Amino acid sequence: MKENKKVTNILYWIAMAGIALYFSYTKGWILADFEFITPKQAQVLIEKDQNVTLLDVRTVDEFKEGHIRGATLIPLGKLEANLLKLKDSKNKQIVVYCRSGSRSVAASRILKAHGFTPLNVKTGMIGLLGTDLEIVK
Repeated sequence: MKENKKVTNILYWIAMAGIALYFSYTKGWILADFEFITPKQAQVLIEKDQNVTLLDVRTVDEFKEGHIRGATLIPLGKLEANLLKLKDSKNKQIVVYCRSGSRSVAASRILKAHGFTPLNVKTGMIGLLGTDLEIVK
C-alpha cells in the first residue's frame, strides 16, 4: 500500500509540473522567440511608425464590439490559413493583440514560424483601452 501511495505522489507531481509548463508556454513566459511590448509602446509604434501592421486575433464579435483603428482582423483559429493577407507585412513589424494577451501569444508563435516579426501586446485589448489609441466599432 505504501508503495502505491509513493507512485501516486510521484505521478501527481509530474502532472502538476506538466500543467505548470503548459501554462507557462501558453502565456509566453517560456520558449517565446518573439518580443513583448506594453500597450504604451504599441501606441507609440502605431502612431509614429509607418512600417507597422496592427493585427487583431480576437473573434469577429469581439472585433465588432471595439477595435483599434486600422487593425486587421484575422481570428486566431483562421490565422494560419490566412497568412497571405499579411504578405505585404513580411518586412514589417506586426503588433499583435487579442483581449488579454494569451491568444496573441499563440498568434505570435504562428507568425514567427512563418518568417514574420510579431510584437505581442502584453495585456492585449484590456491594456490598449488605457492608451490614447482610437477605438472604433
